[in-house]
Amino acid sequence: MATFQFDFVGPERTLYSGQVEAVQLPGTEGEMTVLPGHAPVLTSLKVGVIVVTERQNSGKRILVRGGFADIGPTGVTVIAERAAPIEEVTPASIDKDIEAVELQRDATEDLQKREELNGQITQLQETKATLNF
Repeated sequence: MATFQFDFVGPERTLYSGQVEAVQLPGTEGEMTVLPGHAPVLTSLKVGVIVVTERQNSGKRILVRGGFADIGPTGVTVIAERAAPIEEVTPASIDKDIEAVELQRDATEDLQKREELNGQITQLQETKATLNF
């Protein structure tokens, strides 16, 4: 199967760089799967899991908490606000993230910001449930 270049940059390190067959992204407008030859798109990412398919039955999963994806026909670059490989994620780390977002939500009087933060809390809770923690 055809491949394309996928680069994933977190705030502290590069989490992935290599040739892949497909990448599933949690876009703010909805989940999307990128394959070779994809039309150019720039999208923001919500809290969720990026699934990287290196080859059939082989890949990686990365928890992302916001960021952007620059998609083109020959490659995808993700720049994440916060991210970690699934192997490094624990129930306690997700609970800590939820608590941090709740503190931000409780500290603001901006109704639009509160709604955005409520959405992040829900997405983190759903991600925790999806990962069977």
